[in-house]
Amino acid sequence: MFEAAIQGYLVALSLILAIGAQNAFVLRQGLRREHVGVVVLACAISDAVLIALGVSGFGVISGAVPWFAEAMRWGGVVFLVVYGGLRFRAALAGGEALQPGDGPAVSVSKVLTTVLVLTWANPHVYLDTVVLLGSISAQYPGHRLAFGVAAAAGSFSFFTALGYGARLLAPVFANPKAWVVLEVIVGVTMWSIALGLAIGG
Repeated sequence: MFEAAIQGYLVALSLILAIGAQNAFVLRQGLRREHVGVVVLACAISDAVLIALGVSGFGVISGAVPWFAEAMRWGGVVFLVVYGGLRFRAALAGGEALQPGDGPAVSVSKVLTTVLVLTWANPHVYLDTVVLLGSISAQYPGHRLAFGVAAAAGSFSFFTALGYGARLLAPVFANPKAWVVLEVIVGVTMWSIALGLAIGG
């Protein structure tokens, strides 16, 4: 059981470490110190639900309903293109509008909606959590629960560190130009992911 738990934790971390749309948004909210707890919980709970589905064998649905994956793919492409465009527009607005204390506050409902769409409209999250983690957990018969719980804990610890650890970069982002650079990086990330989804699925 201990080996299954360690493996679940490490595999989950390795899958979510890469910079993606969801991680970029968590980082941005952490730097803004805006609804960080809500964002972290939304990401962690979403991952926990998806991991539970994968560990319980729910991944077979993707094979039974072929059009679902395709619909999710193109829905994700559209959303990422639009959101990336908004980030480029924010960068063009200049750093002054992007300073965490000076810009208009964004409602928690809007932030929550954005992070949930970034999470659930991303086809890769289903591949990583439901399919991949689900298949790996099958290697630990009798200990799949320990594997799943540890994987969910790995996701929670990562998002917590990313969201709240971003504050350590606050001195860097006191410079308005740094916010412009961040917005451009996030925009490029969103559009790169969208392009990858559109081309390769």
